Amino acid sequence: MKLHEYQAKQVFADAGIPTPDSQLASDVDGVLTAADEIGYPVAIKAQVQVGGRGKAGGIKLAADADEAREAADEILGMDLKGYHVEQVLVEQAVDFTDELYVGITLDRGAGKPVAMVSTKGGVDIEAVAEETPEAIAQEHIDPSFGMHPYQARKAVYDAGVDKALARDVSSVLSTLYDLWERKDGSDAEINPLMVTGDGEVIAADAVMNIDEDALFRQPELAEMEEDAAGGDELEAKASEYGFDYVRLEGNVGIIGNGAGLVMTTLDLVDHYGGSPANFLDVGGGAKAARIANALDMVFADENVDSVVFNIFGGITRGDEVAKGINEALGQFDEIPKPVVVRLAGTNWEEGMEILNEDLVTVEATLEDAVKRAVEYASEVNQ
Repeated sequence: MKLHEYQAKQVFADAGIPTPDSQLASDVDGVLTAADEIGYPVAIKAQVQVGGRGKAGGIKLAADADEAREAADEILGMDLKGYHVEQVLVEQAVDFTDELYVGITLDRGAGKPVAMVSTKGGVDIEAVAEETPEAIAQEHIDPSFGMHPYQARKAVYDAGVDKALARDVSSVLSTLYDLWERKDGSDAEINPLMVTGDGEVIAADAVMNIDEDALFRQPELAEMEEDAAGGDELEAKASEYGFDYVRLEGNVGIIGNGAGLVMTTLDLVDHYGGSPANFLDVGGGAKAARIANALDMVFADENVDSVVFNIFGGITRGDEVAKGINEALGQFDEIPKPVVVRLAGTNWEEGMEILNEDLVTVEATLEDAVKRAVEYASEVNQ
């Protein structure tokens, strides 16, 4: 479960992490009232769970009421990378001199939680990790003992944080780990952790994702679950259909049966130069109606330019999948996006015979299917 920024900041603030004064608003009048109470200048921030909000126009600064009204008019109701903005966070603007990054996640390779600190805050941390990995200090933590104070200090010093800030940043990192552990987190991060002119640190953004299987232990977070899904009609539809679905930022739609198979497909799309638009696992034993629902979901994503279907039949039968694809695509006078299908496993030969090749492109191997889907997507953007 992904918390919205305003929810994560409330969790952080309750734990003692400094956060700016802020209020949630859902209309222009609410924005103006909140800004008056907080005091200008303010930041007006779209509450949708997607990265790059600022570059996409979802975060604006306002120095007075006129600018706040204009910003609220532009952000509320906008489509931000496929997410409909229904709420904004009106927040005290922070006069900062530097931006840091702190985060906690699970290093699956090491089998341990890892604390991360970087002086390159305020930018895409994934890009930093790829381009300059040495800029991110990492400290692995034994979950049996938790984070020792010396580990927090070591991560901060290894990152090159100014010594005058080390104590405060270490305290924030320790608190973040404590929250990650107590709240059954999968990820927790602050990007940026801003440094003010007075030498204080303040969480200008907040990310916290919770293990859904542990929500029974987190009743106060479970109450946030409905609100946390708001603003994304596709994720709401996925919940209705009972799909495991994660929306990404690419343009190649991906449908498969089984998490491992879908992840492999995502990796291959990336390998062949494409960008995945989603993770969609229809599960085992998927019947025709379920396959049709999956296609309906992916077609509804405006970012998708092509779709790759990767099905390996165990419980799921290839002929049922083929029927579902034909049924879904047969509803259209014109296929909205090219679909590439790869079938293997149970009844795959029967499925290949059933597939209407006037509606889909059929490939014998997963590699060929992914290559073709990436080609189709790139042709749309030429």
